[in-house]
Amino acid sequence: MEFIVQKVGMSRIIATPSQAVTLLKVLHTKVCKIEENGKALVAYSRGKTINNSIAGNQKKYNLSKEFNRFATLKVANTEVGDIDTSILENGKKVKATFKTKGRGFTGAMKRWNFQGGPAAHGSRFHRRLGSIGNREWPGRVQPGKKMAGHYGNEFVSVKSNIISFDKQSGILILKGSVSGFNGAYGKILILESKGNKK
Repeated sequence: MEFIVQKVGMSRIIATPSQAVTLLKVLHTKVCKIEENGKALVAYSRGKTINNSIAGNQKKYNLSKEFNRFATLKVANTEVGDIDTSILENGKKVKATFKTKGRGFTGAMKRWNFQGGPAAHGSRFHRRLGSIGNREWPGRVQPGKKMAGHYGNEFVSVKSNIISFDKQSGILILKGSVSGFNGAYGKILILESKGNKK
């Protein structure tokens, strides 16, 4: 089963030993249409974007204006309405998928953790990439060469254990960290529940 979530931030459980945890808010999601293979078209709220396509779907599925985003998820529901979150209470392990923080066009030292050159004045080789080719043969840059370029803003998935889930507030607490900034939207997939694997 899959759910759309928003990252609240990180905290720590005061216990022995102490544990770092990530707080995720499970978004209020409406199941609009049940499809085959346990999948469904769902609607959720994100920002205030509106256009004719969104307005048409809102009218078609009788949704309020706050539900302005649509996605296809694996759900436990057998009929349309609010998404069933009861499986999270018995969940044990999830796969959380978020986009990493975007860092723009980045140098090779930051992007690939290169050592760089001497920091002293006379070296004239501080944070440069260095040689990127070979000799007359092959006379070109090899594919996959680690160079400066766009860094971050890509999907990364991590597997994490569920510490607890509060159904009333929709707050899910995971062990450890997940990618993305506070407030980022992502998706979780239930991998294992107490008693059986999904």
